[in-house]
Amino acid sequence: MKSPAIMAIVSIAVVLLLVTAGCTQPSDTKTSKAPVDELVIGYQPSTHQMAFITAMEKGWWQQDLAPLGVKKVSDKVFPSGPSEMQAMQAGELDVAYVGAAPFLTAVSTGLDAKIVAGVNTQGSDLVVRSGLDYTGPESLKGKTIGTFAVGSIQDTILRDWLKKNNIDPVKDVTIAPMSPGDAVTAILAGKVDAVFLPTPSPSTIVNQGKGKIVVHSGEMYPDHTCCVLVVSGKLIREHPEIVKQIIATNDKAVAWNLQNPDEAAVIYATKTSAKLDDVKASLAEWDGSWASDPNIIVEPVLTYAKIQYDLGYIKKQLSKDEIFDLSFYQKS
Repeated sequence: MKSPAIMAIVSIAVVLLLVTAGCTQPSDTKTSKAPVDELVIGYQPSTHQMAFITAMEKGWWQQDLAPLGVKKVSDKVFPSGPSEMQAMQAGELDVAYVGAAPFLTAVSTGLDAKIVAGVNTQGSDLVVRSGLDYTGPESLKGKTIGTFAVGSIQDTILRDWLKKNNIDPVKDVTIAPMSPGDAVTAILAGKVDAVFLPTPSPSTIVNQGKGKIVVHSGEMYPDHTCCVLVVSGKLIREHPEIVKQIIATNDKAVAWNLQNPDEAAVIYATKTSAKLDDVKASLAEWDGSWASDPNIIVEPVLTYAKIQYDLGYIKKQLSKDEIFDLSFYQKS
């Protein structure tokens, strides 16, 4: 017969074994991640973000993400980046196609998200109203310029360009924050002297004989990044497999648009109710391009962060690691 001391040792060992097994049990439902039943993607009605629109209208988002448990993919449209980032900070969006500049502003105030891929570079134009004799930046002194809200890509580039040309963006001109629709209406009605907008809005103005394109954004800031693909920190941490597929679907749409621009223009016009002639004209006239590799936009985005810091839009310089998660693209 075993002694009481031996029996006690055995009992302790059994208890320890059970506790250890319980701690390592992989099926512990308390630590499992909640499935993503619905994925909500934010975007703006610009040809810059045609990759999102193509993938949405062709059903690629739903088709590609369904095997990963996503039952529904829905979208929300915004007039500009700042309002889109407000929605993401409020938890209304999982993914955003958005300008790099408003994303940086949001990150500086606590947004939990990262850039995981690129979307487009350049692609905005300064348009002056018919009858305004534009001979250079000096021609804008005393004039009113309509553009996107403070902290947007267009607002950031415009103010920086004016400063570089010795024009005070506060004292020498009036910069009026507007949605693209309001800005187009304002210049068509002669209520502003110029607008600085992403495509296809500049072509809409030109095609109505109400203005002319005088400067492309690439002339203001060569090779600048514009829109980027942003994913919430929660999705990155809990569902990296979904993030990887989001990037792959974006890649596929960018490649398809580059190979099929006329068909992409039809898809865009149908989705946004834009005039097809304006969309096609904008793609022929713009200085932009679609590009999904985030590695090529790191330096331009860091430059935006410095510009925004210098303009007083953000209170601290942001680091590469605070802005980007490049690990997914490197693995794809």
